[in-house]
Amino acid sequence: MLHIIGKENYDSGRIIFEEGSSGDLIYVLETGVVEISKKLDGKECIIETLKPGEIFGETGFIADMGRIATARAVGAVTVGIIDREFLDSEFMKLSKDFRHILISLAHRVKRMTGKANSFTTRQSKRVKVMLPVTFRFKEKLVKAYIGNISTWGFFIMLDDPLNPGHRFSMKLNLPDLAKPVRVNCEVVWARKKGPESKGKPPGMGIKFTDMEECDYELLKEYLLNQTQDKGDIDK
Repeated sequence: MLHIIGKENYDSGRIIFEEGSSGDLIYVLETGVVEISKKLDGKECIIETLKPGEIFGETGFIADMGRIATARAVGAVTVGIIDREFLDSEFMKLSKDFRHILISLAHRVKRMTGKANSFTTRQSKRVKVMLPVTFRFKEKLVKAYIGNISTWGFFIMLDDPLNPGHRFSMKLNLPDLAKPVRVNCEVVWARKKGPESKGKPPGMGIKFTDMEECDYELLKEYLLNQTQDKGDIDK
């Protein structure tokens, strides 16, 4: 059982902690959704979306280093703060060798996260498309259009987008491919129609959470053909 000594509430869009900042508090998400992101080449890249019950901020505690990513509230969020004194006591009960292993692991996570996201940013060029798509979310059949796509994910134009954190599966029927590409997806951000959209179309950003190797190769083949014909287009 987690030892919670306090709670904090965050409005949508507020930063819980920022990449590079100091801090060793560990949080548990109680309600809402928290988005974890990193800045790469001046752009903010979302690397994970957390749901209630998940713990974050642990690498700063284990390795006593700056935050390796930014945590931001998506919608209203409540987090619990885990008792630091209790954690210190439990950590020091571990053998010196095991503490060293955990600290080394935390530093490795920091290095690997930076490298993996840098690679994704360089390799996943988004290509503009206009493709009809249909998928089922719970009991509802949703019809929409894909506005751009990459090997990382895509943008779905939709007047009533799903909330960040929602997951679903779908088949992508891409032109000139012999069979559909099957993917598991997660909503990482949503933009609704209104003044705050600043003239951009409503919809949601989707990342792929799982895909068979053969389907990934089909998607790469499709994108390669598109970029050869039209060129890479970043949103």
